[in-house]
Amino acid sequence: MARLVTVFGGSGFVGRYVARRMAEQGWRVRVAVRRPNEALFVRTYGAVGQVEPVLCNIREPASVASALQGADAAVNCVGILNEVGRNTFGLVQHHGARHIAEEAAKAWVGRLVHVSAIGADPAAQSAYAQTKGEGEGAVRAAFPAAVILRPSVVFGPEDQFFNRFASMARFAPVLPVTGGNTRFQPVYVDDVAQAVALGVTGKAAPGIYELGGPEARTFAELMESMLDIIGRPNRLVLNLPLFASAAMGTAFDLLQRLSLGVFTNSILTRDQVVNLALDNVVREGAAGFAELGIAPVAMEAVLPEYLWRYRPAGQFYGIREAAKGMRP
Repeated sequence: MARLVTVFGGSGFVGRYVARRMAEQGWRVRVAVRRPNEALFVRTYGAVGQVEPVLCNIREPASVASALQGADAAVNCVGILNEVGRNTFGLVQHHGARHIAEEAAKAWVGRLVHVSAIGADPAAQSAYAQTKGEGEGAVRAAFPAAVILRPSVVFGPEDQFFNRFASMARFAPVLPVTGGNTRFQPVYVDDVAQAVALGVTGKAAPGIYELGGPEARTFAELMESMLDIIGRPNRLVLNLPLFASAAMGTAFDLLQRLSLGVFTNSILTRDQVVNLALDNVVREGAAGFAELGIAPVAMEAVLPEYLWRYRPAGQFYGIREAAKGMRP
């Protein structure tokens, strides 16, 4: 019988690529999510019955244990950027990660891969980075042989980074950014999934790996490159002062609390501003793609494949530009 891997958060941005890779390698894939009915699309990643979504809430140990029954390996891709309702940073990224590691150890699951983030640190000022660090600590304590991956900002067709700002650039003459001088090392989502697959199959040694793309650039430089790709280089990239961004984030956070869930702050949070003040690149000497034998893909090789829809003429932008030089 084919081996079984449980992918927590397997319908999310990174998780769906992990599920697809594992299915392609012949594994049965159990996609553990809070809303299985919204994850039915993962079934198309494999043969009939090979990839199945199941109900799981990682805040509850019993739910995690049920999702791990019979599994040979487990992957935790769950993470949040903003606290909404009971899904707080602590409950999801710290205690949720602990539940997965502890239940995996109890169930004698062979391998565990935990997807964290660059900057994870229990002593961080940001609640996001702090709980990511606490989650890593809990995973190592319960499952010492775990593979922990720390990617920089992840890009790909479904990302909420380049897609978000490219969408804004279609209508706004000014593109405001927070932490314009902060350096990032964007990493392609399928490269992260490949690293996960190596951990699941035992081809990656236990430990922590920091994953960054071939090049580190500032936030402002990334936006300028994106604007060139979508054919809107005339947009102004405005670097907002951190104090102004902090005030905006605080206001949006307050609005979310006062609206009792009607408004969800997906714009900018105070905690995100704290994170955006720090570089998000691979540390010197840290294990990474090189140790995994993976050559990371450059942004320029992928971004045009999905950002074309934000160009002035969409897929016909290149033809229109070429036609400008033709004589009537």
